[in-house]
Formats: sequence, structure tokens, C-alpha cells
Amino acid sequence: MPSAVTSSQGVLAVLRFGRVVAMGTVTALILIAGVWASWGTAQHVMLTKGRESGTVEVARCGEDVCAGPYTPMSAGSRARDEVVIEKSVAVVKGQTYTVVVKPGSDDVVRSGPAGILYAWVPLGGALLLASVVVAGGLRRTRVAWVMAGAGVALLTAAFVAI
Repeated sequence: MPSAVTSSQGVLAVLRFGRVVAMGTVTALILIAGVWASWGTAQHVMLTKGRESGTVEVARCGEDVCAGPYTPMSAGSRARDEVVIEKSVAVVKGQTYTVVVKPGSDDVVRSGPAGILYAWVPLGGALLLASVVVAGGLRRTRVAWVMAGAGVALLTAAFVAI
């Protein structure tokens, strides 16, 4: 006949396992969302083979986007009277930026180290958020500190590069 102590230890083990599974799932979802949000831009900046690259001189800015003429730098790229780049703190009217054209459109994204770092900013935020879940829910403080450090490093590098 099982004793009350053995029964309560079994319940605690099941609850502990459930917490680890739940918090592990939440952590994985946060990190997957960060990669997913970053990859939409990062793929154009990192996988540049066969893509049009050049420069854009920002001539005007609206609420969400800026636009200007595109000057090609790569073979096979064509000049455009106007391309659109997402307006952010990194885009200033009157400045010229190196960019990559998104295939099949007149939308461009910044290229080079600044563009790569800026594209991965959502992952940096996800690392910071996931570190809190890892520390509190999984009780893995060292892993959480490493994740938080990586997130802060990524965000700081993007800030400095831009």
C-alpha cells in the first residue's frame, strides 16, 4: 500500500514536469517568433546572391515609409525613379543608404552590417523576453543570463551600427 509521502512525491514530480514542459514550450514559441519576425527582412540582406543591390537617396518620407531614387551597383540591376524603404530611426531624409531590392517589388532593405543587425532586432527582443521565462519558469538562471546577454549584445550592436 503506497504511503502518503510517496503519493505526494509523485504528484510533485508530475507538477514539476508539467511546469518544465509548459515553460519550455513558451520559451520555444518566443524564440521561434523572434526568428520568424527577423527572417522576413534578414533573408534579403544575408542571402544577396542574385539579388539587386545599390543605393537609395532618401528624398521624401511619409508616416511609415520613405522613398527616393535607386542607383544600381550590382550587375543586372536596373535604375529606378523611386523605391520604398521602411521608415525607422535608421532612415533620415537626404541620406544615401546601400540597399538590396526585395524580389518582384520596388521595396528595399538596408544592406551591409547595419542592415543585418537591424534585421535581427526582433530576435534580440525575443531573447530578452525568453530569458525571463527561462529564469522564472525553468529556474535556469545561468542559461537565462546568457540569453539576456546575447539579446542585449545584439540590440546594442544594432543601435551602434545604425
